[in-house]
Amino acid sequence: MRESQSGVKFLEKTYACAITGHRPSRFKFKYAEDYSLCKKIKKAMREVFQKLHDEESVRRFYVGGALGVDMWAAEEILRLKEQPGYGDIELIVALPFVGHDTKWDQRSKRRMEFILQHCSRKEVIGNEDCRESYIKRNCYMVDQASYLVAVYDDERNLRSGTMQCVRYARKKQVPVILIHPDTANITYPI
Repeated sequence: MRESQSGVKFLEKTYACAITGHRPSRFKFKYAEDYSLCKKIKKAMREVFQKLHDEESVRRFYVGGALGVDMWAAEEILRLKEQPGYGDIELIVALPFVGHDTKWDQRSKRRMEFILQHCSRKEVIGNEDCRESYIKRNCYMVDQASYLVAVYDDERNLRSGTMQCVRYARKKQVPVILIHPDTANITYPI
């Protein structure tokens, strides 16, 4: 809540951002997060999150709870939230269904548990382990969002959930900010 110069109190509109991107198998570095390109992608995401917070009043961030970009984004958002001036950030984790992580290794499960313990809210979107639950999760996040940040190569038509999420956002006229998965270059919508 803010107060105008005349003393009238009003609610600020809370803008939201959804994040999508590939799982580690898509990247040339796979699970090696100490690889320089992975570090550049994380740094680019954080730069975009800061810019959206500072310039566009984005306070709520939605991630999908998958390995790779979803997990990296959630961790970057939690780190950003600890910084002065960013304590108003909310992290919402939208899970496709209960048990989506049962086949994950123990380290990845512990990382997700940490994220879920520190997020503002967890939403379970689907009821079963099927493709439709992932699609519903992606649509849910885009439907909440004022912006979509996608670690995605717009030039290659890679059939993936990330591609479907980007297409759905464009159909809904949600501005898409792209971070290229092979260079970490950021492209803002015109």
